[in-house]
Amino acid sequence: MLRRLSFWSLVVAILVYMTLPTLVVLMTSVNPTEILAFPPEGFSLRWYEKALSYSDFQTAFANGLIVTGFASTLAMAIGSGFAFLIYNYQFRGRGLLEGVLWSPLIIPHFTLGFGFLLLGGMLELNQGYVMIIAAHTVLVMPFVTRAVYVSLANVDPNLGRAAANLGATPLNVLTRITLPLVVPGMAGGWLVAAILSLTEFTASLYVTGSRTQTLPVAMYNYIREYADPTISAISAMLIIATTLIMLMVDRLFGLRRVLAIDTH
Repeated sequence: MLRRLSFWSLVVAILVYMTLPTLVVLMTSVNPTEILAFPPEGFSLRWYEKALSYSDFQTAFANGLIVTGFASTLAMAIGSGFAFLIYNYQFRGRGLLEGVLWSPLIIPHFTLGFGFLLLGGMLELNQGYVMIIAAHTVLVMPFVTRAVYVSLANVDPNLGRAAANLGATPLNVLTRITLPLVVPGMAGGWLVAAILSLTEFTASLYVTGSRTQTLPVAMYNYIREYADPTISAISAMLIIATTLIMLMVDRLFGLRRVLAIDTH
């Protein structure tokens, strides 16, 4: 009994420790004064209005949507293909391929960003959309690949065998049985990839320019010059939007399966 109580007390303490900064951000975002203060000295939505009307944030958000749309879609297409390949076939170098695919989860993002910066310089593509989208695609693809792989593992192989026994070709089995069953994993992986791409900062700092900066980079540049609660307001909006999207993913596809926490 004592061990169980200690365990849950530790869990609660960790959750409080992790969520407390979020609560501070949410509360400071409604502070009416121009100085970051906690607890807030009143209630005002003026900083939300400023965040939404600030031209640099508007442009950066539009840039982020472009990058996120292309990067998450490319990651879904390429990552799904790799997931099908790894799950269905045994071949020499399979382990090496898996290691390369999962490596963005281990390699620091600033290292990948710097690498893409050097690559962009060699190809004369620095600070353009091509290198930003390529960097984001590499960073988010492991999440899509894993989500699709888990979905494939949950498909009953007897369904494909039964269809083949009835005369279905391998292409028909793929398009009419396997693919429809893994679409939830693909869609869930795409949503997670989109969230991660939209909020990616470290790698983006290396590969974006003044015209192509994404929202996290624009926020970084803003906070270097100003110290008002505008950043808290836009951070609060990102927190709320991300929470709603993750709840939608959990509702539609099951977050535990998408994140590969539960493989059954």
